Amino acid sequence: MIHVHHLDGCAPTPLAHYLKALGILRLVAEQADENARGWWEGERFWLTAGMTADDLTAFFRDRYAPTPILSPWNKGSGFFAANDPGLQPIETSKAARFSALRAGIQAARMLLVDLEQADRAVRAVKAQAKVKGMTKAQKQALRTSAEYKARLAEADRRFKKLKADLMPCFRRTWRGPHREWMDAAMVLAEDGSAMFPSLLGTGGNDGRLDFTNNFLQRLGDVFDLGSADGAATPQAENWLKGSLFGLVVKDCQGGSAVGQYFPGWAGGANNSNGPEAESLLNPWDFLLMLEGALVFTAHAARRLGVGEQTRAAAPFAVTANGSGYASASGSDESTRGEQWMPIWSQPQSLAELKRLLAEGRAQIGAKPAREPLDLARAVARLGTARGIGSFQRYGYIERNGQSNLAVSLGRFTVPDQTPPQLACLDDLDAWLPRLRREARDSHAPGRLTQIERQLGDALFAVTQHADEPGRWQRVLLALAAVESVQASGSGFGPGPVPTLRPGWVRAADDGSPELRLALGLALQQGDFDGTDAQWWNPIRRHWLPLDPKRPWTFATTGSVGHLRLQVGPEVVGQGRDGVDDAIALIGRRLIEATQQGGRRLPLLPLARASASAADLACLVAGEVDLDRTLGLARAFMALSASDWRRAPQPPGAPAAGHVPDDAWLVLRLALLPWPLKDPHGNALPITTDPAVFRRLSSGDAATALALALRRLSA
Repeated sequence: MIHVHHLDGCAPTPLAHYLKALGILRLVAEQADENARGWWEGERFWLTAGMTADDLTAFFRDRYAPTPILSPWNKGSGFFAANDPGLQPIETSKAARFSALRAGIQAARMLLVDLEQADRAVRAVKAQAKVKGMTKAQKQALRTSAEYKARLAEADRRFKKLKADLMPCFRRTWRGPHREWMDAAMVLAEDGSAMFPSLLGTGGNDGRLDFTNNFLQRLGDVFDLGSADGAATPQAENWLKGSLFGLVVKDCQGGSAVGQYFPGWAGGANNSNGPEAESLLNPWDFLLMLEGALVFTAHAARRLGVGEQTRAAAPFAVTANGSGYASASGSDESTRGEQWMPIWSQPQSLAELKRLLAEGRAQIGAKPAREPLDLARAVARLGTARGIGSFQRYGYIERNGQSNLAVSLGRFTVPDQTPPQLACLDDLDAWLPRLRREARDSHAPGRLTQIERQLGDALFAVTQHADEPGRWQRVLLALAAVESVQASGSGFGPGPVPTLRPGWVRAADDGSPELRLALGLALQQGDFDGTDAQWWNPIRRHWLPLDPKRPWTFATTGSVGHLRLQVGPEVVGQGRDGVDDAIALIGRRLIEATQQGGRRLPLLPLARASASAADLACLVAGEVDLDRTLGLARAFMALSASDWRRAPQPPGAPAAGHVPDDAWLVLRLALLPWPLKDPHGNALPITTDPAVFRRLSSGDAATALALALRRLSA
């Protein structure tokens, strides 16, 4: 008979409780019921197995055989200490349930003879400076003597060489259950050096805390290691029910090490009503947590590319990026990175779960996901399927001083269907890494670092809410802000925002006049000689110092390593308010037209991007946020004109009927970039009078209107 258990003691957060759920599924499937299934629902883990709740409790209490979780390559593992409180009781136990552990210890001992001798030699040298009766001055003199330093250095050098050779030896010779832990905690590079996935610290330890030795000590808390059958201790069953079913446990251990997996239980400052608090721990939580970590098998991976190094790859693990969550900061970007834990809603067996994690290598096209944003895009585009409903995001970062903690960074939901808008982000694939490197440089200006992080937050948001135009507009405004910083001469190494596809307009189209006016402004073109020979003369160069021969790059001067922007007189957009920058644009275009011998305002709209009369009426009536319009226009200036001409559909037009007032129409007719035509089709060229524009820019609208009427009458 199949029984369904809702394990209230297992939740997606903290990481310890997530791993505990996997440990329960793994142990039940391997040691009790191979048909067991598990899934997540309602923020807790569900388990189906052919056993009742009492049977489940009895299994862990009476029949559970611990996995040989041992890290003999670590000094704190207990293998290098006499009568270690964690290792020695297991090693001398007689119970059958610990036989695999004893076999693993024996297998490790066989390979540690030389290393133990080297360790004793190091300790012997250090002990000479700790002899009782020596004065402090004598100890200091001994430690600083050349002979003592030489002997200690030689002993240390031999120990480190043996330890370096030890890990490949373990990899070659270890077989059996104790090999599982090594596969999860350590991988070897091509040169034989060890690399460690962040989930298990550095080979099973974090600083001075060795996970495996604490695992053995917790076994001593829940089992009588000296008894013939390894019976549970009196408190073990209450602890077990609390760990499995979330029941209240009043006698949790205080002061026991909890590691990086229990941030809220680690103790220290601000963990209680007082200034300090000791850690709290249910021993079963620690045991089942490490048993679950064994499901995450790591391997060595090399990224394709020049200069890329081999690294330890774990399922759904990427480098860190301090964006996409509320408490993000630059200090969060540690070398340990992030790992996203899958939350699935359909029952899975242990074999299916292992297959899921073995395939946990997300892709963006042909490129593996390296950054959290890459992984978010891969998830949102169903790059990882297998029935995963969401991911719990964890960052291995420093909190509470220099303590490394697995901090929850939020939940990422997998959409039911692939949002087509996310293809737009492919345009930024090559540019974003360059920008990130520039912003993370120690000499980067604070403005660039801040806006790059805001851009990262905005990009994360669109991967989760791709159907919300407001989120896309936030990305566009952040892109424009990055260019504003670059135009000031800082952080221009990545170059301008790359060419954007027309899909950006559709993704950001919220039906507002601001978006349509921004598009109309961004896709203005020049026609200085009136023959359309210079058909595409974009206005982007009035905000960015672009290279005339390569307009997708900045114009620079100076030597390599000492480049600076070469800002010409055509760059007049200074990031002021929308009105001032718009006035500067018109003024510069009129000057350039005069220089070319033209008598018209050289600003023409691109097909299907011209502003409608209704939107212009809203602008004249003061109903448009001009600053936002100009910010969006700055980003839209990166649109490809040729791609836009082939775009299937422009943004939706407003309702017809609303037109600007007569005064604005008169002024616009006096500043047209093309000739009017009479009823017979004859061209009526209206040359531009710069005085009209000068009067308007100074605020003298009445005189400007009079001049415009005079020009039109003539």
